[in-house]
Amino acid sequence: MDLKTVYLKKRIVTRDEEGDKTISYSRDAEPLRMNVQSAGGVVNAQIYGGRLPYIKTCKYQGESLVPGKNEKDGICLYVDPGADPDYEILSIEPFSDHLNLKLEKLIKET
Repeated sequence: MDLKTVYLKKRIVTRDEEGDKTISYSRDAEPLRMNVQSAGGVVNAQIYGGRLPYIKTCKYQGESLVPGKNEKDGICLYVDPGADPDYEILSIEPFSDHLNLKLEKLIKET
């Protein structure tokens, strides 16, 4: 299994002066090693539709990610750990000796 080093950035939700949510990410970037693959298959195509090209499936072994806690946190997959994350954790599913993750590419609004 090919392992890639990615960087976890915690999601921070604040409110601006008008009460709207503002999403940012921690400056600290925690390195994680995981297997990263492009998502595919009929089931994923039915779930994600046109978003499928932006979805990654990952396998992770370690203590840094917790189901129910780290969903929506950011992952620096193809960007420098000092940058804003380019992916967001959609789901974390426990499976025997590892966690299965789904990541979705964050599309920057222009």
